[in-house]
Amino acid sequence: MSDPQGSLFEEKPSQSRLVRRDGITDEGLAHFQAAYPEEAITKRDLFYYVYGLLHSEDYRARFADNLSKQLPRIPRVKTASDFWAFSKAGRALAALHVNYEQVEPYPVTFPHGDPSLGPPSDPERFYRVEQMKFAGKRPTLDKSTVIYNANITITGIPLEAYEYVVNGKPALEWVMERQSVKTDTKSHLVKDANAWATETMHDPRYPLDLFLRVITVSLETLRVVRDLPRLEI
Repeated sequence: MSDPQGSLFEEKPSQSRLVRRDGITDEGLAHFQAAYPEEAITKRDLFYYVYGLLHSEDYRARFADNLSKQLPRIPRVKTASDFWAFSKAGRALAALHVNYEQVEPYPVTFPHGDPSLGPPSDPERFYRVEQMKFAGKRPTLDKSTVIYNANITITGIPLEAYEYVVNGKPALEWVMERQSVKTDTKSHLVKDANAWATETMHDPRYPLDLFLRVITVSLETLRVVRDLPRLEI
């Protein structure tokens, strides 16, 4: 039986633009509504349920083999209360992950270059970052301390924050890698996070604040995930 909604990106020949379609089909919604007939479940509720479920450590462990080979399959949990717990968690996680630039920076300590002591005379030079580095040397790196640049050192970073992993790497380490200055070996184009900070964000300390905000996002994500119910399907 064909899907009356069409595919997500389908465009009728007579149309000159793409038409927005739900990522969740009517049949998919009905499948979950049938499991919890007393509940008023919307596609938005189901979207957040999926987002919450995909963060479940139980789900990832149970379906690790499948997830390495195919698209995720989304089971129905046994009870409506668990459905709503996953949906509520997914909503909270989505808010964190979409609005990461608006969360409060984590209150670290600055042994050097404390920005709270007053604005620098040359902000672009003071906050310019080439490559953030951990304190110490391998194999005994101190990840509670990050040398941001020659002016700024950050300490008091909770090691727990590195437990939030995205695509095989802690989210904080993605920030450290991307908020830097690098030259592409093939094109020789320079990727300069400082240019983005000053020209697009109009804030030369954007890379620093982003790092501090991702500490908050990481810790809050872990808190929400650890409060998820056990996966019973």
